[in-house]
Amino acid sequence: MPLIDLANPSRFLVFTDRVLPWLAGVTVLVFAIGIGQAYVAPDDYQQGATVKIMFIHVPAAWLGMFAWGVMSLAALGTLVWRHPLADVAAKAAAPIGAAFTLMCLITGSLWGRPMWGTYWVWDARLTSVLVLFLMYLGVIALWRTVEDPARAARVAAVLTLVGAINIPIIKFSVDWWNTLHQPASVLRLGGSAIHPTILVPLLVMIAAFTLLFLTLHLAAMRNEIMRRRVRTMLMLQADARA
Repeated sequence: MPLIDLANPSRFLVFTDRVLPWLAGVTVLVFAIGIGQAYVAPDDYQQGATVKIMFIHVPAAWLGMFAWGVMSLAALGTLVWRHPLADVAAKAAAPIGAAFTLMCLITGSLWGRPMWGTYWVWDARLTSVLVLFLMYLGVIALWRTVEDPARAARVAAVLTLVGAINIPIIKFSVDWWNTLHQPASVLRLGGSAIHPTILVPLLVMIAAFTLLFLTLHLAAMRNEIMRRRVRTMLMLQADARA
């Protein structure tokens, strides 16, 4: 099926019905591998067993930013290309991104308590991730409060693009300011600073969480399309009765 055909909601529904079972199966398989590798991964010589929080915290942080990136591309699709599924993709990604961002904040606090002696500090990265979570809540609230779907899509798209400024701030905050967070250790010039016995399970868990996001996103997009169709049918029935 050519990608351009997926712009048609009906064809997109057929595509998701075919792909979702396979995608869910692969997600479960990769999670099983990642959890097994994380279980047998050695403790850190300084952090002990608490280092294994990394296997949830890092993927959650990655997907919190990735989901906003997906929403930003969808926002361009709404404002520039008028893609029929752009707003659907953005609206479906927002709650998932918010959930992963909240997971990142919670696991980061649990990790920070034994390492820093406190659950929370107004660290540049912590603060910018908290801002990201609040922006997710703002966009979700916007879709719920604006009654006109077309107007809600445009306003949410503008807010999403403005909020995208925060993504590089989150990424480079450890380089721009003195923070308690360590500098980039997975993707950096000169190679990763993490030992392979921990790096490999981490990468597998990142892949598993990314597959989980794709599965949830496609399912949420399918549900949103069906919800909009039901809403249209109810409006047509109401007009016919009037």
